[in-house]
Amino acid sequence: MADPDKAIATMVKNIEAKTGKTMAELAQVVATSGLTKHGELRTMLMERFGLGHGQANTLVHLALKSDGQSAAEAKGLSSDDVLAEIYQGKEDLRPLHEAVLTMMEKFGSLEAAPKKGYVSYRRKKQFAMVGPKTKTAIEVGLSAKELPANPRLKEMPPASMCRYTTRISAPGEVDATLAGWLRRSFDEAG
Repeated sequence: MADPDKAIATMVKNIEAKTGKTMAELAQVVATSGLTKHGELRTMLMERFGLGHGQANTLVHLALKSDGQSAAEAKGLSSDDVLAEIYQGKEDLRPLHEAVLTMMEKFGSLEAAPKKGYVSYRRKKQFAMVGPKTKTAIEVGLSAKELPANPRLKEMPPASMCRYTTRISAPGEVDATLAGWLRRSFDEAG
C-alpha cells in the first residue's frame, strides 16, 4: 500500500530539485503572485518553473493548504465525511462510486486519498481517480499507459492527471470492460 506522506515528500523533493527553490520559497511565489484561482496558479507554476501538471497542482494545494486531506483534517472530517461532502447535492451518484470502489478492492490492497472533488486511489502511485463529473455521471480517471480504443474512453492530453477518463451514469456501466481498464491501471501502479 502506498504511503501518501512519503509520496508527497518525494514529490516535494522533486519539485525543489527541479525549481532550485525550497517549498517555503515556492509557497511565497504562490502567495505573492496576485493570482487567486487554482488553475491560474497551476498554469503560472508550469510556465515559470517547467513543472508538470501534477507537480504544479500539488504545489498549489500544498501552498494554499487546499488539498482534500488538509481540508478534511482542518475540518475534523473522516474519509467517509469527505466522500459525503464530495457527493453533496449528487447523492444519487454515490452508489456508482461505491460500485467502482468495490470492483477495485477485489484487485488487492489500495489506498484512498480524498481530494476536494474526487478520490485518488493508489498503490505505489495513483492508478485511478473517481468523483462526480456532472449531475448525472461520475468520472473515472485511469492512469494506464495504454488501453485499447473504445468509444467509452477519452484519451487525455499529455501532462494530464490521468491518461484516460470514462464517465459512468448507470450501474450497468460498472462492467467487465471497466474492470479490465481499472485492473490494468492497478497492476501498472505497482
